Amino acid sequence: MILRAWVLCWLMLVWVLLWGDVSAANVLSGLLVGLLITVLLPLPPVPIEGRLHPLSLLRLVIQVAYYLVMSSIQVAWLAIRPGPPPRTAVLRAHLALKSDLVLALAVNIMNLIPGGIVLEIDQTRRLIYVHVLDVGTDRGVNRFYHQVAEVERLLIATFEREAHWRPSDERSLEDSDDAAEREADA
Repeated sequence: MILRAWVLCWLMLVWVLLWGDVSAANVLSGLLVGLLITVLLPLPPVPIEGRLHPLSLLRLVIQVAYYLVMSSIQVAWLAIRPGPPPRTAVLRAHLALKSDLVLALAVNIMNLIPGGIVLEIDQTRRLIYVHVLDVGTDRGVNRFYHQVAEVERLLIATFEREAHWRPSDERSLEDSDDAAEREADA
């Protein structure tokens, strides 16, 4: 209920900002538009399967901020340096993340960091295909894989620690259905 109220307030705020005037009419019409959006276009429920660890979240935020700054500097240097353009490639990386929500967060983090963009996600095998700048040397390729591994490690520490992991009811049902299908096939 708190989340729905937050979404409603957020949509109302966006409405008021779009009109550029804080008035009773804009606030009320923003609440009405927000209510219509949340009722007519509800978002599906997202299963929460882990637990948030605030200190690990702080480390994740600091590390991602560091990657943002360093990657921005590297991309800026690639843009102004003399010589041929940098070599690019599509690299595949495996992520050992259990939750679809955390996988989506990992993809968003990878897309935010300059110098790469996720082109494809293989959700079942937990593979991402990323277009990466400046991979003409082994150092550039290794830097990318180190960055992915570090983001993955921090996401697991923040959301998916083994001690606090419990699959959602939906995942438990899917796993039991998969097991039943395998037994039927055997």
